[in-house]
Amino acid sequence: MSCLGNLIWILFGGIFTALYWFFAGILLSITIIGIPLGKQCFKAARLTLAPFGKTVVTHFDKHPIANIIWVIFAGWELATGYLFASLLCCVTIVGIPFGLQGFKLMTLAFCPFGAEVK
Repeated sequence: MSCLGNLIWILFGGIFTALYWFFAGILLSITIIGIPLGKQCFKAARLTLAPFGKTVVTHFDKHPIANIIWVIFAGWELATGYLFASLLCCVTIVGIPFGLQGFKLMTLAFCPFGAEVK
C-alpha cells in the first residue's frame, strides 16, 4: 500500500513540493549561517517525496533554541499551510490517507531540528 500511495503522492504534487524544499535547502546552504536550516529543508524534501511508510519522531528538547527560531521565522507558516492542505484532503474519504501524510509533514515543518524520519 505504501508503494502505491507514494506513487500517487508523487504524481499529484509530491515531486513539486519536494523540489521546492530542495531548492530552499540549496538557497539556505549558500551561506554558512544557513547550512543548518538547509539541512532541515533537505530532510523535509526526502520525506515530502515519499511520505507513506515513514514516521516522524520529534525531539524538541534536543535543539530547543534552533526550533524556537525556526518556529518564529518559518515553522508556523509552513505548518499552517500543511494543516489547511491536510484538512482539505481529509474532507473526502479517498483523500484521508493523503491528509494523514500532510499532518506528518506538518509536524516536521513545525519543528525539524532534532526530528528523525524513520
